[in-house]
Amino acid sequence: MSAQAPKPVSRRLMVLLPLAIFLALCGVFLAQLLSGRDISEIPSALIGEPAPATRLPPLPGTNLPGLDSQEFPGKVTLVNVFASWCVPCRDEHPMMMDLARDGRFAVTGLNYKDKPANALKFLAELGNPYTAIGTDENGRAGIDWGVYGVPETFVVGKDGRIAYKHVGPLTPASVTGRLMPEIEKALAAQP
Repeated sequence: MSAQAPKPVSRRLMVLLPLAIFLALCGVFLAQLLSGRDISEIPSALIGEPAPATRLPPLPGTNLPGLDSQEFPGKVTLVNVFASWCVPCRDEHPMMMDLARDGRFAVTGLNYKDKPANALKFLAELGNPYTAIGTDENGRAGIDWGVYGVPETFVVGKDGRIAYKHVGPLTPASVTGRLMPEIEKALAAQP
């Protein structure tokens, strides 16, 4: 008795299968579009987690301390990841200067993959909003913080946990619409 040969797949199935897959993908994309979620926002696994243990040396020539995560608890702290070679960092710098004038929270800098002399020139030209600046020349601390690129800004609550992360340059709209409400929540929270 000979084994029966498998039946050939019908032509209809071969035509309908790619169409069904295409329609399923269209449904997924449509659901994403209609969800109302901000697709430009990159989620961070660090939200709600303690700020990464960080002890970066100070930027030489500033007379400011380095970035030390042990200094975060008890106050709200912005950690701004910046570099002199970063064009969007120049664009957002006026917002950092304005934020530093608020006085209710600390504005600190993480100088990412930059040469200290270039960072000093950047700050001399545009102003220094930071109360502490840590240098991360090799980018290791940036990896610990989950940095995608510069600029990025983190809100660290009084409890030392990351409350919010903004990816990309701050703009007047993003400061008033998203960052300041997150800072206000962090300021109102109990440590």
